[in-house]
Amino acid sequence: MVQSFRKKMALFSTMTMTGINSKQGNVNGIGIHMSTVTKEARRLCKQGRLKEAVDMLHRGIGSGIRVDSDTYCYLLQGCLDNKAVAEAKLLHFHIINTGFQIHTFIWNKLLFIYAKHGTLADARTVLDQMPNPNVVSWTVMIAAYARRGDSQEALALFQLMKQRGIQPNQFTYAGILPACATIGSLHFAVELHEEIIRSGFVSNLFVSSSLIDVYVKCKNIEKARKVFDKMPERNVVSWTAMLAGYTHNGRVDDALKLFREMPEKNAVSWNAMIAGFAQNGFVNEALKLFQEMPHRNVISWNSMITGYALSGQVDEALKLFQEMPERDVISSNAMIAGYSQNGHVDEAAKLFHRMPERDVVSWTAMIAGYAQNCYFEEALELFGELLRTCLKPNSDTFACILPAFANLAALEHGKKLHESIIRIGFQYDVFVDNGLIDMYAKCGIVESACKVFEKMPKRSVVSWTAMIGGYAMNGLGIEALKVFKQMQLSGTNPDAVTFVGVLSACCHAGLVYDGCQYFDSMTKNYNITPTMEHYCCMVDLLGRAGNLEEAWDFIDRMPIKPGPSVWGSLLASCRIHNNIELGKHAAEFLFELEPENGAPYVLLSNIYAAAGRWDDIEKVRRLMKDKKVKKDPGHSWIEVNKQVYAFLVEDRSHPLMQKICDNLEKLSGQMKEAGYVPDTRFALHDVDDEQKEQSLCHHSEKLAIAFGLMNTSPGTPIRIVKNLRVCGDCHSATKFISKIVQREIVVRDASRYHHFKDGLCSCGDYW
Repeated sequence: MVQSFRKKMALFSTMTMTGINSKQGNVNGIGIHMSTVTKEARRLCKQGRLKEAVDMLHRGIGSGIRVDSDTYCYLLQGCLDNKAVAEAKLLHFHIINTGFQIHTFIWNKLLFIYAKHGTLADARTVLDQMPNPNVVSWTVMIAAYARRGDSQEALALFQLMKQRGIQPNQFTYAGILPACATIGSLHFAVELHEEIIRSGFVSNLFVSSSLIDVYVKCKNIEKARKVFDKMPERNVVSWTAMLAGYTHNGRVDDALKLFREMPEKNAVSWNAMIAGFAQNGFVNEALKLFQEMPHRNVISWNSMITGYALSGQVDEALKLFQEMPERDVISSNAMIAGYSQNGHVDEAAKLFHRMPERDVVSWTAMIAGYAQNCYFEEALELFGELLRTCLKPNSDTFACILPAFANLAALEHGKKLHESIIRIGFQYDVFVDNGLIDMYAKCGIVESACKVFEKMPKRSVVSWTAMIGGYAMNGLGIEALKVFKQMQLSGTNPDAVTFVGVLSACCHAGLVYDGCQYFDSMTKNYNITPTMEHYCCMVDLLGRAGNLEEAWDFIDRMPIKPGPSVWGSLLASCRIHNNIELGKHAAEFLFELEPENGAPYVLLSNIYAAAGRWDDIEKVRRLMKDKKVKKDPGHSWIEVNKQVYAFLVEDRSHPLMQKICDNLEKLSGQMKEAGYVPDTRFALHDVDDEQKEQSLCHHSEKLAIAFGLMNTSPGTPIRIVKNLRVCGDCHSATKFISKIVQREIVVRDASRYHHFKDGLCSCGDYW
């Protein structure tokens, strides 16, 4: 920052000197009177020609003219009105370089420009440079931190302000209260409330409205209502805040009663009620108000469309959308989000491409729709199109596109995106950082995920959960549990998703006792009711460890009906431990629950194949044929030179397929010399061993690995993504390949990550 400042000062000095010898002869050497320069600068500023106005001051100062405070203040106001941060910075350097005695009101003007339109870092620099910041200075900075979501810094600065002997005013309190609301700190909110009462600002309309808002967001409706009832006067903000409190907490009757008591209802209050009900699951109540509303506007219609979309009633949302007397871009954005959230991606895409005008929210909604519905390649393609428009992606766009990079394990693309995020300045956005942690973890680079996590200025429960899940999926169960301990010590309460990550960590590391303890602590310590995902993790934990009878008993004791994921976990464990009878029972439940899913048929066939029961395999095949069940073929993806290539099991379509097969044949010979024996149990055909080996040779991950070896530099890691769980033979083969070619090979299958290096796998052959 210091070097940058010196460079700009040097540039300023050069500009001043060149100004003396410039074409402006009336300024150079003639000694124009100050009033002429300032008058001309003001005229240019009034016309919006701020850069020319600043240049005029450069030339004037070069002639020895001193600029007065009023002119600086006038020009800075012009910068504020026109969001001209660059020109404001030039004036800032101007003022400092000339040794001008800066009055506090000029400092505050600079501070306000940076806080509102620039960066918080520049604003904080101004505050720290001020010799005597007053209550306005502190308030502007505190409110800026709170407004931009940096609540911890806002609270810390508020305390520092009081330590410096500056007493908060009503605007300071109105500015700091939203910070308490953001972090949900009821304790600090109560302390502030008491302080506000002592200071005499409790009757202030803005302060009281902020108090209502903070109590509502801290889920203490009773305290919010007490503040509301004691207010000597109320405006639409205070009424709306109280109504929002009731609607967000499901107190429909209280909300309606209070709404009926409102002395004056305008469009804002009607829309607040409709949106409050619609977006919190009370669509029928919202519809009644919508129909009752005397004069609806586009916001009213959009609120109802959003409510229907969120509740899964896409047809009703579309009906309203078509009935709208006028639509705006927000209307279409709401429908795109609604379609996407309910799986109608094609309809969302049609609407998106028909839109006459799109904003960045439109693009972000469509990218999110693709990513949420596993259309990852389409999401990447659309993101590329966005970058070719004049629109700039925002933090939400980056947060939405990162899962696409993560799920395709497109590491190089992801790294480039991370660089762009840093350049634009979103590297400390908590949602973007959460996406980066997930992306690096799903690309198998857990070290990079950890670096992002460690640099985060603030962490949400999602941040902790992403880091725990990242370690877990990469087989680092002990590290995942260490992060969970840190999370507990930080005071952040885990949620249900966090415990999925914790139980997965125990599962992948074989920590049966620990997993059972954590499962019990969910209800005992955190009052979290286990969901199907948690039960699935427990069955997986017990089953992988070989405790199949215990897993069966656990399923039998479940308070909810076991779903497909639970039976699927048991069936997978039966495959690992070759338990035919339990596997058959688990498969039968799956055939009933998911008759069109081919995975359980394949798993049961694997169990039969391992036991050489070819007649039973044939029965499974006939059953699949009778039920018209199709099994998902194995797919693998690899990124080479920033392009993602897909391979299908026994795929012959790739133009380099002959070379790939020749390379595999050569590797197979080297592997056998090193001791590799093909595990033909995973070839589901009753043919001779040679044909079985040939079949195994064309599994999709082996094709992708061979392609990667042919097209990447020696020594560089190879990263593969597979849609199914890796089979035992491919797992064994990849260990041998990693040692022969001296490469790290990272494979992400449907269950976890496998890091193959020097003939070993990070899973310890426990998967």
